Amino acid sequence: MPDQEYERKHKETKPVVAICYDFDKTLSPDDMQAQGYIQSVGYDVPDFWKKSNSLAYDNEMDQNLAYMYTMKQESEGRVLFTKENLSEYGASVKLFPGAEQWFERIRAYGKEKGVIVEHYIISSGLKEMIEGTSVAKAGAFEKIYASSFYYNEKGVAVWPAQVVNYTNKTQFLFRIEKGVLDINDPAVNESFSPEEMRVPFRNIIYIGDSDTDIPCMKLVNSYGGHSIGVFNSETKDKTKVYKMMRDGRIRYFAPADYTEDKELDRLVKAIIDRTAANEALEALHYQYKIERIKADKESSEETRKRTDLLIALENSGNFAATHTIVRKMQEIDDWSFEEKEILFQIAISNSQVRYILRDSDVEAFYKKLLISMKTMTENAQGVKDIIESEH
Repeated sequence: MPDQEYERKHKETKPVVAICYDFDKTLSPDDMQAQGYIQSVGYDVPDFWKKSNSLAYDNEMDQNLAYMYTMKQESEGRVLFTKENLSEYGASVKLFPGAEQWFERIRAYGKEKGVIVEHYIISSGLKEMIEGTSVAKAGAFEKIYASSFYYNEKGVAVWPAQVVNYTNKTQFLFRIEKGVLDINDPAVNESFSPEEMRVPFRNIIYIGDSDTDIPCMKLVNSYGGHSIGVFNSETKDKTKVYKMMRDGRIRYFAPADYTEDKELDRLVKAIIDRTAANEALEALHYQYKIERIKADKESSEETRKRTDLLIALENSGNFAATHTIVRKMQEIDDWSFEEKEILFQIAISNSQVRYILRDSDVEAFYKKLLISMKTMTENAQGVKDIIESEH
C-alpha cells in the first residue's frame, strides 16, 4: 500500500495531549458484551464467560479470540451476527456518570490552555460495539483501537480481523506518539527524533481499571506520562487501584465519574495545565538546541575542539582532569589572543588550575603562552607572577 494512503498525523504547532482509555469498567460499568448481547443468545453472564474462558484454557487459546469465537458460535440460530447488530448492541451500553459530556468539555478546556486534546480508545472489547455508543457516534474519539471482525459480502462476521489483548495494547501508544495511526503502517518501527514525536509520552494520559491495563500504564509511566487508575464510584471498591499504586503502575487514582468538577475532571485538567507550562519550556529548549546545531555547522571542527577544551578547563574539578585537559591543549600551537586571555583568566579564577601552575606540564604550557604574548595583559601578568612566585 502506498505511504500516502496510510492515516498519519503530523506534529502540530501547539502541544498535543493524548488521553487513552480502556473501555469496559473504565468508561462503562460492565463488560460491553454483558449489556444486551449475552442475554440475547440465552446465557447468564457468568455462564457465558465460563464457557469462553474454558475454551481458551482447554485449547491454549488467546482469551479474546475465545470470546469472539464464542460470540459468533452462540449467535447462530439466535441472532444475526452482523456489524449493524453489534453497533446496535453498542448503542445500549451504559456509560459512567458525566461521560457523555466529558470528551468535548476536556477538548474545549485544552483549547483554552493552548493545548490540543485528543481521545483514543485502546480496548480488548469489540470495536463495532464501541462505534455504536452515543459518544463514539458524536465523534468523541480520534481513533478506536479494539478487537474487530472481518465481515463477508452480506455483512456477517466470519473471522477476527483484529485482536487486542493486554500485551499488544502498547503498540498503539507508539502509533499515537508518532502519529502513525493505521494498524498496518510499518512506519511505526521507524526512528523518530524527540523533536519529531507528535505526542511525546510525557503528554500521554492512560486511564484504565485493571491488570489488563498494566503494560500500557507501566510504559506511559516509564517515559514520563500520566497513568490513572479508576474505580466504580458506586461500589467504591479501591482494591485494584491500591494494588496498581502499590506496584508502581499508576501515578493517580480517582472514581470513574466524568462529571465536571469531580475528582477525575480536576485531575486531568491539572495535567493539561502542567503540560501547557512544560511544553513552553520544551519549545525554548528545542529553540536553543537548534541554535546550537546551527552554530556548530557554521564553525569548524577545530574551533569546536578549542571551545570544548576551554569549557572543560574552566569547569575542571580535580587535578587529574586538569592535567588531562592541559595535555590535550599542548597539541594546539596557534591559540588566538582572545583564547589566551581566557586561559590566563581560568588559571587565576579556577583554584584547581592555579594550585598546580607549578607542576611541570601545566607550567610549561602557560610559559609557552606567556612567551607568545606581544602585549602583557593584566591576566597574563597575574599568571606570570604566580609561576615566578612558586620558585
